[in-house]
Amino acid sequence: MSRADKYEKIERIGEGTYGTVYKARSLLTQEIVALKKVRLDDEDDGVPSSALREICLLKELRHPNIVRLLDVIHTEKTLNLIFEYCDQDLKKYFDSCNGDIDSTTVQSFFWQLLQGLSYCHEHSVLHRDLKPQNLLLTKNGELKLADFGLARAYGIPVKCYSSEVVTLWYRPPDVLFGAKIYTTSIDIWSAGCIFAELANGGKPLFPGESVDDQLRRIFKVIGTPTEETWPGVSSLPEYKPFSIYQPTLSLIHFVPKLNNKGKDLLLRCLICNPNQRISAADALQHPYFSDIQSVN
Repeated sequence: MSRADKYEKIERIGEGTYGTVYKARSLLTQEIVALKKVRLDDEDDGVPSSALREICLLKELRHPNIVRLLDVIHTEKTLNLIFEYCDQDLKKYFDSCNGDIDSTTVQSFFWQLLQGLSYCHEHSVLHRDLKPQNLLLTKNGELKLADFGLARAYGIPVKCYSSEVVTLWYRPPDVLFGAKIYTTSIDIWSAGCIFAELANGGKPLFPGESVDDQLRRIFKVIGTPTEETWPGVSSLPEYKPFSIYQPTLSLIHFVPKLNNKGKDLLLRCLICNPNQRISAADALQHPYFSDIQSVN
């Protein structure tokens, strides 16, 4: 029996950045796993760079809130990545909860998201594609960051990165304006959008239809940035002036179910100027998590 034959597909459960994902069973241990199958049809292209990147990063990242890569099986026509199995993703969870998530669950999920994110950032990894579909949940309520196909290591010297990252609804203003240099703040914005979505029972905060529409939706809620509030914004590659919105409602009015401490933390995540956003490590120390901090 070849290594690739040691897993029996049970059902197709989704699409990753570059491959089809199946629920599968190990024929040796009977363990249920997730199998991401990448077809290698074009000999010229070989293994997709995103797959190689995910493999390299996940071999180094070991944390309870990051999905575990268990095995990699390379055959002539496919690359099979074997992951620990999680029951559903956060998007499917949203779809099943009918717009109502209790405050304890919101707090727990955001705490776990930040735990995984803080670990990534401490190990110089940017996820760059945080969204509900890439956050997996176990039946025990554990949340795990997944799909590192767009992730990359960062460090000194600073290099120019791609601005073609992060799904539109979770993309920060600096990247929407074409920023090629960014830091961990890119993930914090996405995390803040997900935090608001959790608090609103799965309703997206900024569901834009285009880059311009996305920016307009953001600015209408938190105000249009200027050189005074965000020095250098007008020098970004794809910057264009927008109407100066003085929001009639603060961001906190868009998350009525969040308590005041939660609203304060959200405000610290969703700041247009990336240099002013809170870090994942500091967010974990925020008073919003005081009852969790006392236990951990």
